[in-house]
Amino acid sequence: MTVARSGDRPLGRRRQLSDEVAAYVRELIMSGQVRHGEFLRLERIAGDLGISVTPVREALLSLRGEGFVTLEARRGFMPAPLSRRDVQDLFEAQAYFAGELAARAAERITEEQLAALDRTQEELEKASRAGDPEGIERANHRFHRAVNLTAGSPKTAWLLQLVARYAPRRFYANIPGWSQASVDDHHLVLAALRAGDAEAARQAMRTHIRHAGALLVVHLEAQGFWAGPDA
Repeated sequence: MTVARSGDRPLGRRRQLSDEVAAYVRELIMSGQVRHGEFLRLERIAGDLGISVTPVREALLSLRGEGFVTLEARRGFMPAPLSRRDVQDLFEAQAYFAGELAARAAERITEEQLAALDRTQEELEKASRAGDPEGIERANHRFHRAVNLTAGSPKTAWLLQLVARYAPRRFYANIPGWSQASVDDHHLVLAALRAGDAEAARQAMRTHIRHAGALLVVHLEAQGFWAGPDA
């Protein structure tokens, strides 16, 4: 993530920068790079992103309002406890809205839009073969965005965006099995879209998002993220 160094900025730009920092911290937490019990050091995050501590503090206060981090008196911010069920619930909510959008896209998609999706899928597969994490992330994001826009349902897309921000997009390519699963699952989504089959598109997309969530849970478990079976 490239962020310009902060100086005196208009309020709108400060808010945008704070949102970018919040997204970065969410992804650090959801990918298991920081966890409950570890403090989030403002200076370190600011240094990593090349910004001042002010937008970092604003971002962490925003995340506190979401219940995603806690503020320990005289000690600082740390991630709130995150359970296996929390992760599963977030991806289940994402799967619901993404599935609805895919179903609506299947009823509206044109040959031109299908061809563009095919090209994006080819870019994803090329990046996956090359082991290019940034290329994988870009192509995958473009694929899903195209499906969501094709649905013509901005309110549902907005709801999806709210829950999808908890997915560790920047770090997905580092999760074992995710890149290949994305490549394979997209073929099923594309087939349903090409057939104009709304229900098949809904189920293919929901299965795809749940698959990503399951891989993330396995990844976090391998890192010892949860201490027990009911964590």
